[in-house]
Amino acid sequence: MALHFSPTEFARRRDALLTAMRRDRLDAMFLFQQESMFWLTGYDTFGFCFFQCLVVKADGTMALLTRSADLRQAQHTSNLSDIRIWKDGGDANPARDLLALASDLGLAGKRIGVEFESYGLVAANGRKLEAAFAGAGELVDASLLVTRLRAVKSAEEIAYVRRAAVLSDAADRAGLDAIRAGADEGDILAAQHNAIFSGGGDYPANEFIIGSGRDALLCRYKAGRRKLDPQDQITLEFAGVDKHYHAAIMRTVVVGEPRPLHLSYHAAAKAALLACESELKPGRTAGDVFAAHARIFDEHGLSHHRLNACGYSLGAKFTPSWMDWPMFYEANDWPLEPGMVMFAHMILMDSASETAMCLGRTYLVGETGAEPLNLPDLDLAIR
Repeated sequence: MALHFSPTEFARRRDALLTAMRRDRLDAMFLFQQESMFWLTGYDTFGFCFFQCLVVKADGTMALLTRSADLRQAQHTSNLSDIRIWKDGGDANPARDLLALASDLGLAGKRIGVEFESYGLVAANGRKLEAAFAGAGELVDASLLVTRLRAVKSAEEIAYVRRAAVLSDAADRAGLDAIRAGADEGDILAAQHNAIFSGGGDYPANEFIIGSGRDALLCRYKAGRRKLDPQDQITLEFAGVDKHYHAAIMRTVVVGEPRPLHLSYHAAAKAALLACESELKPGRTAGDVFAAHARIFDEHGLSHHRLNACGYSLGAKFTPSWMDWPMFYEANDWPLEPGMVMFAHMILMDSASETAMCLGRTYLVGETGAEPLNLPDLDLAIR
């Protein structure tokens, strides 16, 4: 089996989940998030784009329901021994197969927690799930149960996060080396990905963000490439990835002579990032971090150019996004704890002047404060 964690680590995770299930009076969990399956068993696949479910009983019994294409994937990458297959077909309804599996496991009429908030459970299948279990058990929304457990990383996980951070810095250097007037965005992307893959890293859970000129104001990847002008700006958001664990960096790079707004916006972004960093410690909340971000930008008169969130948790994530919970937004009362890995990004997008300025890096929350894991130099990059 291709497992990335020790048996002791997997046992710790299972016991933590069972304790949480007892607290919430759950007889079983239906896990649909691929992140939950990977965390609990090591199961590694993108097959969650189809219906699949990991059933976990309160006594620790586990069984996976998936398609035939993922049978060997589960056998090779997980510690699971009970793997059931639902058959593809025009009249297939895997929710009924899950009902049969649950009955076989003695779960008829039981209280079952479900990860309804999951890319692996689309609305159509969610409806089929509820229809199949109508009168056959109580389905309870337990979408955040495993997510909260995953938010605090173990020593084995942090080792992968640190490796991901090293890869992110390598991608940062490769990207900066490729940025110059006349450079093609495709070559910059290729340089970043090459640094990660040649360093032993993995695919990211979402596309890298790259945009120059007016597209530097975009917060998402879009198709299409351009070459950099002698006077230009380019925004990059990317992550080093190791065993699906992410460490992200975000920055806007100026090509040629920076405009005065570039300089003043960067000063504000750096001040805001450091203010957020000071809040990244036990006893604070995710909302406290956002408040620090908003306070600095508002003091600089930039409230109209900032976003309504300024970061989120990172960890082992699967497509379509490397963003995890908790997120930094106003009044979020999710407490920060030692072992959490958080990405703080300061994003300024001035549409009127078409000026972008972004700055962000990944942190490990410690007992007394935050440790920056990447991007040691916060100065404005000019090429």
